[in-house]
Order: sequence, then C-alpha cells, then structure tokens
Amino acid sequence: MGGIARPEGSARGAVERLLNPRSVAILGATPERDSVGGGVLSNLELFGFTGDIHLVSRSRDEINGRPCVKSVADLPHGVDVAVLIVPFKAIRDSVAACIAQGVGAIVIFTSGFAEASEDGRRAQEELAQLCADAGVALLGPNCMGYTNFVAGVPMTFEPVARHDVGQGSRVAIIAQSGATAANIRFALQARSVAISHVVATGNEALLGAEDFIDHALDDAKIAVIAVYVEQLRDPARFLTLAARARALAKPIVMLHPGSSERGRKAAESHTGALAGDHALMLAAARAEAVVCVPTLDEMFDTCAILARFPAPAPGAAGIVTNSGAIRGLAFDFGETIGLPIATLTPEVTAELTEQVPPYVHVDNPFDIGTTGFANPGIYGTSATAMLKDPGVGIILSVHAGGSPAMQEKKIDYLLPVYEQADKPIVFCLIGDDYPLAPAFVEKVRACGIPFFRSPERAMRAMKLVADYAAARVAAEDRDTRTAPALDLPKGGAVVEYVGKQGLADLGLSVPKGGMAKTADEAVAIANRIGYPLVLKAQAAKLSHKSDAGGVIVGLKDEPALRAGWDRLQANIEAYAPGLTLDGVLVEEMVQPGLELVIGAKRDPNWGPMVLVGLGGVWIEVLRDSRLMPADVSHARAKAEILSLKSARLLGPFRGQPARDVDAVAEVAVRLGALMRANPQILEVDINPLVVHAEGAVALDALFVTE
Repeated sequence: MGGIARPEGSARGAVERLLNPRSVAILGATPERDSVGGGVLSNLELFGFTGDIHLVSRSRDEINGRPCVKSVADLPHGVDVAVLIVPFKAIRDSVAACIAQGVGAIVIFTSGFAEASEDGRRAQEELAQLCADAGVALLGPNCMGYTNFVAGVPMTFEPVARHDVGQGSRVAIIAQSGATAANIRFALQARSVAISHVVATGNEALLGAEDFIDHALDDAKIAVIAVYVEQLRDPARFLTLAARARALAKPIVMLHPGSSERGRKAAESHTGALAGDHALMLAAARAEAVVCVPTLDEMFDTCAILARFPAPAPGAAGIVTNSGAIRGLAFDFGETIGLPIATLTPEVTAELTEQVPPYVHVDNPFDIGTTGFANPGIYGTSATAMLKDPGVGIILSVHAGGSPAMQEKKIDYLLPVYEQADKPIVFCLIGDDYPLAPAFVEKVRACGIPFFRSPERAMRAMKLVADYAAARVAAEDRDTRTAPALDLPKGGAVVEYVGKQGLADLGLSVPKGGMAKTADEAVAIANRIGYPLVLKAQAAKLSHKSDAGGVIVGLKDEPALRAGWDRLQANIEAYAPGLTLDGVLVEEMVQPGLELVIGAKRDPNWGPMVLVGLGGVWIEVLRDSRLMPADVSHARAKAEILSLKSARLLGPFRGQPARDVDAVAEVAVRLGALMRANPQILEVDINPLVVHAEGAVALDALFVTE
C-alpha cells in the first residue's frame, strides 16, 4: 500500500491489537469534552473502558483525576494503542517516540498529509515506512478513528454512545470518510441493526480498507461488511477477499464513487474508452458478488435486509398489498429497475385463492383489498404462502397503515412468519413521514424486520439483494477453456488484417478475403470470393483509415474494383504522402445485420474484462454496454447481453428475425479466453460485429499490445 512493504501476515495481528487494546495512550489529552483530546477520553470513560488509560500532556498534571505524564518516553513500555492529537509538525517525532516505546498501534487524526499537498504525501509515506519497519499498525492520518462496540473501545473524538450488539448478527462498517462512516452507523442503528465496529480509515498510509475487511471476515458474528471507499489501494487483494466473503455467505456492500474517471487518458479503442476505471472496478467486484450500491440510501436499506438474511436464495419478488394502486405501481417500478415479479405456481395461487373472497383476483402482486379488516391473519398467511413458491426469492409486504390498531395487527400477524422465514421479508407502510402509532413503531424496532415507508425505496433494495443472490450462484459458473497464443507485433495498435487473422485462429467468423499488393492481385482475390467487395488500406501507422479515404465499399465488378483501387491509393497519398501500405485488404461485402461492438480490455488493477454493446455510431451516443470478467461463461455472457438497454433489437424487430444471441455470447467467451492466454494483449476491439439470424461476423478488428 503506497509502496510500503509489510511483513507477510503482519496486518491481521496488527488490526486485532488495534481494535482490541488493553491499554491506551492519548497524546495531547485535554479536559474539554468538545475538544479532540477531550472527546477521546470522554468516550473511553463513557464506555467504561476497563484497560489502562495513559495521558500525555506537557501543560497538565492531571485530567479528570487521571495523572498525566510529560512525554511519550514516560509511558510504560508496550502500550497497545496511542492516539496522536498533536500538530502536524510534531507528528513525525511523536510517531518515532511511540515506536521507541514499543507502542503496538498508532491512530492519527491530524490532517495536512497526502490529501493536502505533495509535501504532505512525502511526510505521510515517511510515517508509513517508519511504522512498517517497526511492525506498528498505523490508522490514518486524516481519519476519525474507530469504535469497537463489542469490546467497548471508542477510539474516536466524535460523540458516540454505547450500542448493545446483542447476540445476533452484526454489521461491520469500514469507510475512508469519517462522516460517511458515522452516517451509515446512524442509519443502521436507527433500524435496530447491531454494529460490531466502525472504522474510518482516512488516508490509509499503512492499514487500509482491505485489512479491516480481512479482519471482519474472521468474525463469525459479523453478517455484513459495509464499505465506503473512494479508492481501493490493493484491487487484487480486495477481489480475493470478496471471493472469500462470497464463500462465507458474508456480503460486502460497497459504495464507491466514480471520481477516478476524471482526467482519464483517452483509449485507443471504443472498448477502452467505455471500460473506464470505475466501470471495470464495478464489473470485477460484482463478478465476485460484491453488492455495489449507487447511493447511501441503498447502502442503508440493503444492509438492513442482508443483516437479517445474509444468504438469500435466487428468485423473483413476491408482493402482498392492500392497495390496487400499489399493485399497479409495483409492476411498473419493478420493470423500471429490473426487479422481476414472480409468476406464482398453481399450488401457491390456489392457497392464496382460499384466503380471499371469490371476487378478489389472485396474482402477484397480490392485492388482498379489504380482506384484512375481517381477516387480519391474512397479513401472515399470504406471506407464508408466498414463501412456499420456489420462484419467489424475496417478499415485500406493503400496505396502507390504517388505524393504530390495524397497524399493530399487520405486524403482529406478519412477525411470526418473519421470524421463521428462510427468505427475506421486507415490510412497508406507505405514508412517508405520516406519524405511526408508538406501539407499532416499538414492535417494529424490537423485532428488527427491514421496515420502509416507501415501496420504491424498498424495491430498489430488494433488487440489489436479488442481484446478490443471483451473483453468488453465477460466480461459480466460470469458463475454463484455453485459447491459442498469438504472435502479434508489440507496442501499440496492430494492423487490421493481422488482428483478423488472430480472430480467425480463435475460431471467430471474419469476412472472406485476402491481402493484395497490386490491383491484379485484388482481382484474383475477387474472382475467388465473388462480388460485391470492399477495399481497406492496411498500415500500422494508418489508425483511422476511413478518415483517410482508405475504405472503398460496394465494388460490384472488376472495372469498379480497379477504379476503386486507384481511388484508394490516391486518397492515401493525399492524406499521408509517402506512406507505404502493407497492402490492401480485399473482402466480401457482408450482408447487413444488427451491429454490435464487442471487445476486451486488460486493466493493471482489475485484470481482463470483456465488453459488449450496441455498435456503429450508437455506442458512443447511447453508451449502452455491459462489462464481464474474462472467465465469463456462455450462459452468463448471454444473460449480460440480454440485459442491454437495446436488447430488444436482438429479438424480432420490424420484420427482421431474431438475432443469434448465442453467437454473440460465444464471441465474448472466446475473447475472454484469448485475454487469459495472451497477457501481452491490452485491448481488443471488434466494431462492428454484425449479427445475423444465424452467426456473427467481425467486420473490423483492432488489437493493442504492450
């Protein structure tokens, strides 16, 4: 991290000592509760910290009846954690003194380091190196510390109250932003979600989010890890941890803003341009079943559901409501966000039919109408029936609240079902901020059911949970086929005809044709493959041959071919005088079809990825594309292709037959295998890939090598 080397395996023990100290030293302690030094001491006293507390202050002999020493050298040797509340200019010497005194871990709140200037970055790197060499854990700088609610250790200056973690499942919060860490904590505690610990990692000079994720995975009581990061310092390690979390059914819910794409260098291919840093990160993380949330609201809501149901089974949504309007809106909103509504089995439909009067239509969403007034038990029995349906993976019980008595009846009858459910149940009473009966609110908080006032917000979270359930299963389906090793020119863009030969070696379809040095050779190729034809100038230095007039299409016979040859040569000479072509690619004119772009990109952090999207000029206009890992299976690739916004164009459209989606998926899988087998390939771009009712043909190919 930051170029600082640590001994193998040292981080896990360092994090444990940091988060569970038996002795603490506060450098710069003060008595004022609203000061930084006073805030840490006040929190420790409030939590009843049972370990030793040592105070270092040059100006005071005691604080709150506790004695102070004048310097770090006066501390006992081997204090577990030292909190440094000293000015920037004193940090370096304070760290060195702590190391000399055998301190195990250091927390630095002070800012002004890498986030501020290059001088600050160099100072931060020096601190990190000092601590790494000494085997000392370093949290920060520019952080708000941590709170371990299980052990009762509040190593932070923000006001924090004790929190009963209970004996059930818990959420660990890890954030590079202290304010965001607190925000997530407030939201989850308000929903009665138990928090094991909150760590604000700040600048991550030495210990980073990955270290605390690793530590949290070892805790059997932690069901969910909520992560806010602006940069993952060690992507390869993060993906390894994500795979481990997936195997443990311990979801990582991550919010990662996309600011890293600012100022990105333009890529040489469409694939490279569309597969930016943030998009690659999301694709790689989702492939390991990381729940990537786009907003803080969805972070709160998804964690609230997964904390109770960390291993949801795949399936669509089942919805029970007492509002016809909500039923209709749920259909629409589910389609908008991509949350499928389950088609109920005949057996479940029959069971629900028995619960309502004959005039009530039974479907999903299931509108019980006014049945709840005469038979409030239906709030539980309807959910029970839905749970039996193998196609239902998550249930939303969403209703108008009604009177205080009816509010309580809804939760009273639903609660026993929720407590025994093996699938997520989400509860919603519509009405926004309209006050609810206090007795009802108390029951909801006590039982901990995921509770919402907005069905749309509930359904967004349900979509993320459903995606997580599907991703856990899909992650086990990976392609393992081999691909040929290609002998390609090094150091940049590879000329088209060489790239197309690579695609042909991979077993992909390219237009029939050949390379010609003269017009006579072009005629000979034409006589072999037939007309109409296209001519394409070929030279490594001719990266934009269309702009240079180096592409001539629609040549229907030999005279047109010879005239086109002469025109192409004149165009190239005018565009780039003296440029020597490798030759001219003479190809058949492929029948029109749906044009897609498909390619691959190798990222130094996230590895190789495959991209597919609507082709031609539309890919840059609509930016409708999907990214997949390079080991994507055929089934997963097909599912991603069909999730394009423009996927309807792949079906029957305006008299055109359905396109061969399986052929497109096969191209994606083979490109992934090619990238795995050829680490020298940085990018591959097929634009367009023309898709017909049967098969797909690569009309153009760009390879970029290191």
